[in-house]
Amino acid sequence: MRVERLPMARLTTLGVGGEAEVWTVETLDDLKRATEAPYRVLGNGSNLLVADGGVAERVIRLAGEFAQWNPDLSGWVGAGAMVPSLVQAAARLGLSGLEGLYGVPAQVGGAVKMNAGTRFGEMSGALAEVEIFHDGGLHVYQPHELGFTYRGSRLPEGGIVTRVRLRLSMASPEAVRARIALVDAARKGQPKRKSAGCAFKNPPGDSAGRMIDAAGLKGTTVGRAMISHEHGNFLINLGGATAADMYGLIKKVQAVLPLEVEWEIWGEIEPQAEVVP
Repeated sequence: MRVERLPMARLTTLGVGGEAEVWTVETLDDLKRATEAPYRVLGNGSNLLVADGGVAERVIRLAGEFAQWNPDLSGWVGAGAMVPSLVQAAARLGLSGLEGLYGVPAQVGGAVKMNAGTRFGEMSGALAEVEIFHDGGLHVYQPHELGFTYRGSRLPEGGIVTRVRLRLSMASPEAVRARIALVDAARKGQPKRKSAGCAFKNPPGDSAGRMIDAAGLKGTTVGRAMISHEHGNFLINLGGATAADMYGLIKKVQAVLPLEVEWEIWGEIEPQAEVVP
């Protein structure tokens, strides 16, 4: 186990956030020690906005035995494993069920918690069992017990996903790759600059990106944060953006459109006030 103070900007894909005490745990005993005080769990930091002042709670990262998985995708898969690696392994093996997660830059645990995915498929659809640490021990759940919804779940209070078993079906590598190509084609318009993925949930029957585009908000900036010209549902860090900039941009969109934030937000953030010349 490793404990260190780190800027969360280094651990999130958005590249913003102040310091926190980060506990990198590798065994169940490590995890039990790390959870003896208030904590938060960090996956790949790809759907997360952290306050400029950081957070007071311990931040737990899963490594070691919690990141292990078999090359043939049999047995348990650690929650610290990267989803893109699993998608590529499934394609090589001709196993179908993960294609809808292509391009999702998440760890397994985070993907389970937020039921990550695309219109082509979600994490919940690829699960056979989920192991969760809570109340001092490990417990195994069936997917239907975890209340999966669009970009959400109802895990036990304080629960930490530690491992999963995948439910995949046999196919040919060619068929799996063809479906991945469809998912990839749908992502072509996404920006390459620092972001945290889609910022807003899609309303029923509509697209948040389409709504933001139709409202003429693409290119809107607050400080060094900007709504991407390529895709309206991506808020990007132009370099040197703060959490306050990002949150101010979120509020600017919500002042015009009734959209719910998809990102997880850690800590107290005051939106950046606009400078009036």
